[in-house]
Amino acid sequence: MRPFAYERATSVAAATESAVQSSVHYLAGGTTLLDLMKLDVTRPETIVDINPLASTAFGRIDVSPNGLRLGALVRMSDAADHPEIREQYPVIAQSLQLAASQQIRNMASLGGNVLQRTRCTYFRDTSYAACNKRNPGSGCAAINGVNRSHAVLGISNDCIATYAGDFAQALIALDATVEVAGRDGVHTLPFASLHRKPGGRPDQETNLRPGELI
Repeated sequence: MRPFAYERATSVAAATESAVQSSVHYLAGGTTLLDLMKLDVTRPETIVDINPLASTAFGRIDVSPNGLRLGALVRMSDAADHPEIREQYPVIAQSLQLAASQQIRNMASLGGNVLQRTRCTYFRDTSYAACNKRNPGSGCAAINGVNRSHAVLGISNDCIATYAGDFAQALIALDATVEVAGRDGVHTLPFASLHRKPGGRPDQETNLRPGELI
């Protein structure tokens, strides 16, 4: 693992101010980030720990007559086991209960879950130089490689990797919105618009702007 600087964010403003550079990554549960750092796929120069924000709305589950609000730092297991979510939004509870192991669900955050990276072997194995997600313009080794488990819909000539999450599909089915904070303030967008199709830039996976935080 490569050396990196570590910061703890005490506010949303501090977090988004620090993370406008591509070499800065947010840390919540860390279950994906740590894997990718060990594999040398992700090489952050600075990690901004946003877990101190869990004492705010980022860490709360709010159920009301107007609907359900899930903080991005809520752990997967807490949302999956929440009695009102299980009763009123079973598709969310079930999508989380079926994901990963209990140990990972205890650590992983909801915001991190929807932003998880693909499980494509060619993306996660840096011995394959051709991966447009890792190295834009290098090609896609999966297209002519072992691609039985890759995507057949929503692909492009530059990437056929699949998205790994189930929770995101539940949010799209429920017509959810996502609230995003950045240096320019807070705005919302339909959850279905959060992720991008690969097109010619598979490395640009979401419509989040640099430094923005769910």
